[in-house]
Amino acid sequence: MAFNRRNFIQKFSGAASTFALGSLLSPALANSIQKALDKVAHLSPEECAVDEEFWYQIKMAYTVSPTVLNLNNGGVSPQPKVVQNAVERYNQLSNEAPSYYMWRVLDLGKEPLRAKLAELAGCSKEEIAFNRNSSEALETIIFGLKLNAGDEVVLTKQDYPNMINAWKQREKRDGIVLKWISLDLPIEDKSEIVKKFESAFTDKTKIVHVTHMINWCGQLLPAKEIAQVARRRGIEVVLDAAHTFAHIDYNIPDLECDYFGTSLHKWLCAPFGSGMLWVKKEKIKNLYPLFAAPDPDVDDIRKFEHLGTRSFAIEQAIGQAVDFHNMIGSARKQKRLHYLKNYWAEKVKDLPGVSFQTSMSPEFSGAICLLVIDGIDPQEIGQILMRKYKIHTVPIKWENINGVRITPNVYTVTKDLDRLVVAIQEIVKSKASEGGG
Repeated sequence: MAFNRRNFIQKFSGAASTFALGSLLSPALANSIQKALDKVAHLSPEECAVDEEFWYQIKMAYTVSPTVLNLNNGGVSPQPKVVQNAVERYNQLSNEAPSYYMWRVLDLGKEPLRAKLAELAGCSKEEIAFNRNSSEALETIIFGLKLNAGDEVVLTKQDYPNMINAWKQREKRDGIVLKWISLDLPIEDKSEIVKKFESAFTDKTKIVHVTHMINWCGQLLPAKEIAQVARRRGIEVVLDAAHTFAHIDYNIPDLECDYFGTSLHKWLCAPFGSGMLWVKKEKIKNLYPLFAAPDPDVDDIRKFEHLGTRSFAIEQAIGQAVDFHNMIGSARKQKRLHYLKNYWAEKVKDLPGVSFQTSMSPEFSGAICLLVIDGIDPQEIGQILMRKYKIHTVPIKWENINGVRITPNVYTVTKDLDRLVVAIQEIVKSKASEGGG
């Protein structure tokens, strides 16, 4: 999509917010970012991905710790300053007269924001609803689908626990049948993955639940290809896109799913507690809302937003997050995130006992990587990384997935990852010394 980066900076470095809240970026920072953007304007996304000077300027747009190296962006990502400032300004305005400024002023920005987010998602604004996270979006779908006893749902043992538990609730309450498959990851063959799902389909299968990117290890599944096979058999597709929206460059309709949920506080770096539900227009009328709506059978996407009093500051600051993401560019961002994962992984892959439960291919992965060191428990590795090196990661033990999840983001520079590489080298060396003794 067309996007004027210079205008973006100029608007945000001036007093251009809807409610005249003042500047959300300091002039100095805005100028530095603009200069960095000008320098990489002629570069391809692949070339920009390795331009450390540019990404250092992006890092300066955040307030991340200078001492603790945060490599757990898979859980939740920090917000750039422009988003933090927007939340604070909108919140201050709300507190002047809450019921007036929230419902009669800030709420007027909801429809323009819906259109802005829809443009990023490449879909109609009449298919997007705001909520608080992926779990809320997907549980709206899971609990809202009209399923009967005996109807089958296909899902994997590697899906996210909240979604698994939601489906188990429906199994217990409504008598639906859950058909489980298990994935031995990483897999670098689309047809193998599709066949795994297809082999579980029967004439009773109504829904297939697909996790676009497995949160534990970063495996990217061929959602579109699975959806195409499912559609030929009249099966609807629920897509958990918690880790791909604003991480992988795509338009939602191109994935050919029917229902889609994501968290905006992950890869979009929007305010904490912001999410998005997408429902194909013709499917809206048959999906019950999770929260009470005046007419649950209407085909208006807004029926999924009857939450009551909510944080208008968080909601409206999503707009600044979209602008910041667009300033970088979806293609640039995806290339950089994959480059960062491979940068550190390539430097340690040949160390004794080191392996990964994550593909290095951009077709099957992004920023997330699961590190395995033979003979060392993931919990111990995570503790050493934090205690000795002040590197924050997350140990993973789930089904057949066992390792330490390491996840950089756009504010991570290669110098940060060199610190991680040294840490892993020293952990492996220490383990070898213990074995030799």
